[in-house]
Amino acid sequence: MRAALYVLLLAGTQCLAQTATLEIPESNPGRPTVATPATLTPVGYLQFETGAVAAWDSPEFSSRQGLNEAIKLAVHKRLQVIVLMEPIAHARPDETSARLGDASLGVQAVLFPGEGRRPTIAVSYFRQIRNGGATDFDIGSSRDSFLLMWSNDMAGFHVDINGFLNKQSDSGVGRAQYGQTISVSHPVKKFTVAGELWHFSQPFLSSNAVGNLWAVSYPVRKNLVLDTGFAHGFTSTSTRWQVFAGFTYLLPHRLW
Repeated sequence: MRAALYVLLLAGTQCLAQTATLEIPESNPGRPTVATPATLTPVGYLQFETGAVAAWDSPEFSSRQGLNEAIKLAVHKRLQVIVLMEPIAHARPDETSARLGDASLGVQAVLFPGEGRRPTIAVSYFRQIRNGGATDFDIGSSRDSFLLMWSNDMAGFHVDINGFLNKQSDSGVGRAQYGQTISVSHPVKKFTVAGELWHFSQPFLSSNAVGNLWAVSYPVRKNLVLDTGFAHGFTSTSTRWQVFAGFTYLLPHRLW
């Protein structure tokens, strides 16, 4: 009897040790840059990208504050489901109370996985499932969005390049919007510094939104990354200033 108990105790100890040493995969943050990485999150793990942003001086508002959330789940090594939402937003001078922001549902598919010096190329499509009525940023909101994404690591730098084709609507009139972004990041000790430049056409203003972004991120753990930074618009119809902070968290337990 004692021998049997000893064997059971030893087996249980080994099982707990194996569970404790399970390797948790790294998160793959898409925030806080406008550009989205072509690479996907680890298959079977939910990833949450949560943040807050405050902005000033834009065509539709003098100031604006909001929360944003992206939920990602890769169901295959080449396919990922994404939910984008703004749970709450408030802008001045037109809005007297906080409102729901927009929400979109999308998929991202890897066309050519990267290996060595070869880049990863992916595409994604988003469909707006809720128009909350909150005042938009200079880029505006889109009912349908198509993205072409390119990501690669070169000489210690990580580069994400996106091309956008969006459908925007105003008073029942639909128009195409085009956009391009390039984001470059580089590790500095335990931190990662990112710089970005973007351009989006503004079809209903007959103008263009152009700006840049600078951000710093810090990995608290492999599956938890904190970030903060600011963005500055260059044109008269761009949002002049944005300040943001947030985090990316990959749940440590696989769903299947």
